Amino acid sequence: MSTEEAAGGRGPAEGEHAGIPDWLAATLNYCSRCGAPLRFGPIEGEERERLACEACGYIAYVNPRMVVTTLPVTDRGEVVLLRRGFEPGYGLWAQPGGFLEIDETVNEGAIRETLEEIGLVVEPGEIVGLYSRIEAAVVVLAFESRIVGGEPRTTPEALEVRAFRPEAIPWREIAFRTTTWALHDWIRMRHPELHPDEGHLAEA
Repeated sequence: MSTEEAAGGRGPAEGEHAGIPDWLAATLNYCSRCGAPLRFGPIEGEERERLACEACGYIAYVNPRMVVTTLPVTDRGEVVLLRRGFEPGYGLWAQPGGFLEIDETVNEGAIRETLEEIGLVVEPGEIVGLYSRIEAAVVVLAFESRIVGGEPRTTPEALEVRAFRPEAIPWREIAFRTTTWALHDWIRMRHPELHPDEGHLAEA
């Protein structure tokens, strides 16, 4: 096990590389300070290439966004997932979650996103893992969470909400690598007697 995995994180998949994803770079064309074009390349005093403005010297640092998610667990020990209602991953299963707002804590964000997406009020507990999804420029935080209120419901973001026994998780229909990693890590924490096919980690 790598140091990153031991710390609860996952690194980039084979073939992924450092730098700004093309889809994100395409939105970063002009300096937010003076409006001049940005250029990507070496910058004096920086250890890596950066987007910078030749006109005013402003450096546009590009950092990943934080996604907060939960693995809601029922009193019977089932994990609640949603079938996604939009792309990416339309029709596939994932945990509830979304982007952290600037004025909330990670716990507050995880509670809000879970309520908005599937109607459940949760109490975030132990952190299952922290995962990098480089192609999407996000870092995903996954909490194991206790359900303390609400009722499961569909929303525009969730075509279906279902509780799965650990041994019945639909691995072939999971939307994202980060969801697969989080579910594997949760099973490793709570159900070490189960041994899901590790091949799913490579395929997801």
